[in-house]
Amino acid sequence: MEILAGNELLSGAAVYFSPSGEWVENLQAARTFAKEEVEARDTVIATSKRTHRIVGIEIETVTVNDGILVPDRMREKIRAEGPTAPYAHTDRQHLSEDGHVSI
Repeated sequence: MEILAGNELLSGAAVYFSPSGEWVENLQAARTFAKEEVEARDTVIATSKRTHRIVGIEIETVTVNDGILVPDRMREKIRAEGPTAPYAHTDRQHLSEDGHVSI
């Protein structure tokens, strides 16, 4: 099975194409495409690219475990579930602190 994943241009949010024809943030709401639905899948990709609202559209393979969509690729698992390590806010430099970024 395949799903379509991308990023919303304005927010950068990871989004998935849903059965209702919308891009949604919930992986579990993604439409699955069977191998024989290549034409339908490719039409969605072409139509979505023309709007310039969703960028980086990719075809991702998934499996279904107990009714739950599970991405096969680690990258998509991280995009769907969030970072694999906690944010270290104390190590992050903020522009407002000194007005520049170290290079």
